[in-house]
Amino acid sequence: MKLGLMAGYWGSGPPAGIEEQIAMAEECGFDSFWTAEAYGSDALTPLAWWGAKTSKIKLGTSIAQMSARTPAALAMAAMTMDHLSGGRFILGIGASGPQVVEGWYGQPYPRPLERTREYISIMRKIFARDEPVVFQGKQYTMPYPGGMGLGKPLKSTIHPLRRDIPVYLAAEGPKNVALAAEIADGWLPMFFSPKSDKFYRKSLAEGFAREGARHDASTFEVACMVPVMIADDVESAANMMRPMLALYVGGMGAKGANFHYDVLARLGYEDECARIQSLYLAGKKAEATAAIPTSMVEDVALVGPPEKIRDELPMWKETCLTTMLVAGPPQMLRAAAELVL
Repeated sequence: MKLGLMAGYWGSGPPAGIEEQIAMAEECGFDSFWTAEAYGSDALTPLAWWGAKTSKIKLGTSIAQMSARTPAALAMAAMTMDHLSGGRFILGIGASGPQVVEGWYGQPYPRPLERTREYISIMRKIFARDEPVVFQGKQYTMPYPGGMGLGKPLKSTIHPLRRDIPVYLAAEGPKNVALAAEIADGWLPMFFSPKSDKFYRKSLAEGFAREGARHDASTFEVACMVPVMIADDVESAANMMRPMLALYVGGMGAKGANFHYDVLARLGYEDECARIQSLYLAGKKAEATAAIPTSMVEDVALVGPPEKIRDELPMWKETCLTTMLVAGPPQMLRAAAELVL
């Protein structure tokens, strides 16, 4: 099991102390450092800015939203980051959800699996740099067939440092997880639980078995945010997680179209998720937060005293996860390294 440091996306501004956290993570042997984006800070700029102060740790996006950039624009950014980091870049991408895609980016959301497949295909053509890029898909066409009619196939002016820049796919539903196993180099789940390991291994196996799959289980990476909240008692640690769970179950998606809700409902919390979402959407955020059961927190996070976390770690290490992404102040990162590594 490897460790990664998750910076995520910003709140109202840059997170305090992040440079000290990155330095500690690199010193403690963390394998990777990750940024994210939603509808505020972007994933690539902070990664380049902070990553410039590192020398060994891999630099990943978890995630760069596909609707934020054309496939060519994200491929350009990936090749640039890979050169600047000396081959340490990991491109994590995802379709996001309909609220963000249609509300923030002003683009249609339907058929995300088809869109993802075409998006990655175009980027791989650009990375390979074998010939000028021509692509005829249902979601993307290059060159564009309309406009002034002057579009021509082009090939990247830069030679990629690596023609096989690793692409990880964020996915929560079983069909998208299978797609990740088929066409990507890694999977970025959210709210993973050891209880769901068998469910997801089945989807991954389906993807690995498809014709043309790039990997099997032995070479495929699975990197997931696993909050580690160290405190003298479980409830104090769980309280640190409850607001985030309430936000994602209740507010990150519309009623009937919230993928995070679905993940936790599948763990056996369907009634609880319905109540949390109802309270959150009614503006009762404090009540929604209080409605998060301790068991739900314990299913998707490591919370409590160090000895409890140490006892629970083996069941996480037996899952399909290859990297645990954690966040916290330097002293917590050192403690996490001592426990996990």
